[in-house]
Amino acid sequence: MAAVPSAQNGFSLKQFLSFLGPGFLVTVGFIDPGNWAANIEGGSQFGYQLLWVITLSTLMLIVIQHMAAKLGIATGKSLAVNIREYFPVPVSAFLGMTIVIACAATDVAELIGGAIGFHLLFGLPLWAGALLTVILKVFLVVSQRHHRLETIIIGFLGVIACCYLIELVLVKPDWAAAVPALVIPHVNRSSIYFAMAILGAIVMPHNIFLHSNVIHSRKWGISENEKMELLRYEKLDTSVAMLLGWVVNSAMIIVAAAVFSKNNLVVTSIEQASATLRPLAGPLAGLLFAVALVFAGVGSSITSSMAEANVITGFLGKPEDPRTPLYRVAVLVTAIPSFIIILLGMDTFRILILSQVVLSIQLPFTLIPLLILCRDRKVMGGFRSGAGEFAVAVIISAVVIALNIYLLYSTLAGGN
Repeated sequence: MAAVPSAQNGFSLKQFLSFLGPGFLVTVGFIDPGNWAANIEGGSQFGYQLLWVITLSTLMLIVIQHMAAKLGIATGKSLAVNIREYFPVPVSAFLGMTIVIACAATDVAELIGGAIGFHLLFGLPLWAGALLTVILKVFLVVSQRHHRLETIIIGFLGVIACCYLIELVLVKPDWAAAVPALVIPHVNRSSIYFAMAILGAIVMPHNIFLHSNVIHSRKWGISENEKMELLRYEKLDTSVAMLLGWVVNSAMIIVAAAVFSKNNLVVTSIEQASATLRPLAGPLAGLLFAVALVFAGVGSSITSSMAEANVITGFLGKPEDPRTPLYRVAVLVTAIPSFIIILLGMDTFRILILSQVVLSIQLPFTLIPLLILCRDRKVMGGFRSGAGEFAVAVIISAVVIALNIYLLYSTLAGGN
């Protein structure tokens, strides 16, 4: 664990680097295959129009993930444990059920993505790729040492980012159209489903729970003053990691828009995206796509499994410890739906998109308890959210809930 500097030492680059890590575990979770599915189809159908969703989601994410980490620092407990202890049993049980369902949807996306990546790269059958992904994630999660795992995940992120930055050079996007779309909103009934899927793929409820737990891998001191002094390192870790995620997710849509939308091709599967990318952008682009997908699938599968196990053990009041039998069983159990989907030969691309919508619909049931806890002085002490932070978080939650209502209306009205 990183040592605790005194309040008089001021900012230390060495200290900051030693605190980097928890935010990157969260970041790889929203550069997952579910993002690929949502971003690729959104970019192929609507070009650069939905880039603003990536920007908005990332800004929202920085605020929310910081609050989740701060809750973990202030209380010494994860969000799951805090909900269990703070809310009445029926309420906490309901919230626990919804996040477990969301975690299962997440695991579907990660495992299918890893399976597809291994299929594209090595020609493995989907079931074999899924099995390999499970073996890798279980080994790394169960035998985890936080700093070692963080180093592995940062390496994964580096590979993914490099692959997509090279692809941006290869596909030559229309930057005059892409840059304004990063900040100018554009949405209608036909694109709201994909906007929601992209939102759900970035602001992910399981990542909020995960961040409040993995932040304990750092030594935050004993006194409130020490924790307040060190909180800025957490803010920087979160911000730097989230901005890297913004770059990669934006690149996904830009590549899809530059290659598929430009050629009037609507992509309906990740396999189709890979096969189409090769003749349109060259074999190197196709290879980079497959390599990045493998690292995204395995990396996000690792973090989703950690989140699942932490949620299950936390809500049951059991130790959130990878060495316990319950934790290890929880890592395996939530992989079962993914195997069933793969073995039944279901439409994996549609399942990936749907999984992101499930996450987005659950998100208010994570955000609202987080806001309540962070505003309670008895829970947070001196870390209680100020009026400004709380107001921004309320606006974010209101936007998410409003988009969810619009999504349900559009779906029921046949707009999708």
